[in-house]
Amino acid sequence: MRNFPTILNKKLKKRKQEAALRSLPVASNLVDFSSNDYLGFATNETLYANTFQLLLNKGVSHNGATGSRLISGNHDLYTDLEQNLASFFKSDSALVFNSGYDANLGFFSAIPQRGDIILFDALIHASIRDGILLSNAKSYKYSHNSIVDLEEKINQAIQKDFEGEVYIVTESIFSMDGDCPDIETLLKFSKKNDFHLIVDEAHAVGVFGDEGEGLVQQNKAYKDVFARIVTFGKAFGSHGAAVLGSEQLKEYLVNFSRSFIYTTALPPHTIATITAAVKFVTEKEGEKARKDLKEKIELFKKKVKDLKLQDLFIPSNSAIQCCLIPGNGKVKKVAEKLQEKGFNVKAILAPTVPEGQERLRFCIHSHNSKEEIGLVLQILASCI
Repeated sequence: MRNFPTILNKKLKKRKQEAALRSLPVASNLVDFSSNDYLGFATNETLYANTFQLLLNKGVSHNGATGSRLISGNHDLYTDLEQNLASFFKSDSALVFNSGYDANLGFFSAIPQRGDIILFDALIHASIRDGILLSNAKSYKYSHNSIVDLEEKINQAIQKDFEGEVYIVTESIFSMDGDCPDIETLLKFSKKNDFHLIVDEAHAVGVFGDEGEGLVQQNKAYKDVFARIVTFGKAFGSHGAAVLGSEQLKEYLVNFSRSFIYTTALPPHTIATITAAVKFVTEKEGEKARKDLKEKIELFKKKVKDLKLQDLFIPSNSAIQCCLIPGNGKVKKVAEKLQEKGFNVKAILAPTVPEGQERLRFCIHSHNSKEEIGLVLQILASCI
């Protein structure tokens, strides 16, 4: 076997020196404070049975999709699902992608054109950044959740002869901070200037809204947002994603989004799982899980305050609660101590987050008990 390239080897060594080298974790039976399975749907036996029953009712017994959706993979379950999603999210249309990464890559590489401008929040997800890099539009970063800086950046970017479109990109719940933008103000600003607002709802759907539809619908902004990206691998406990928007947007993506066109479709079982999960979240058991999650989030925040740890935590009303412990080595040691005590809490290291903002990322779930929440925070307090 040939020697590994020198420059790549140097980059690996640098990661090791910075205590930032990633490795695949081994499956464990620790108490879950790390997964995105906020409602416990990924392991819910009722949902599993509902999915199987749906496949039986539809007479589907295929293991794979057999090809891309434009060739042979657009099985009947896709049509039903996209109609259900459009109805559930009060959108004109829905187009399912294989993952949230695929959806963001496919959307941002296809929609903004040469001569257009993209303004994106400084803490936007890596998949959106990667999609923007594939776009021919110019892009500018604005300070996290700052409407003032957003307006300044737009004024700097737009020249007198500008005739293109302006796209503003944010998340409704930020994946590494757990906080949210002022969607109402962003929407008013976008409408006033005829800009296009795009909201990634990955960590909000299933958790926020009357029935888990996300923060855009909770803010009654769904009619005016240009596009929403929703994912099913988090609170919905499955896999895949969808872009929500106008029928024209869907038609354009089907024709020009490369991550949609040139990939094998999701298998029938995955589509059936998403269909069952979207229905399940509105039913009694799903409703209880959402209610339990909200109570556990409030309990977690109260315990943080009781233990006088609030100055270390980023303010958040979501299922993502982050404790800042600067330094890769230091935050990893605290995470290891929590894991030794039986709690699966992950350290988020630089360069995933900026240097000096390393953190423990606590993901709260409907199935976390009051005792587990109290104990993990007591251990954290003793560690720091």
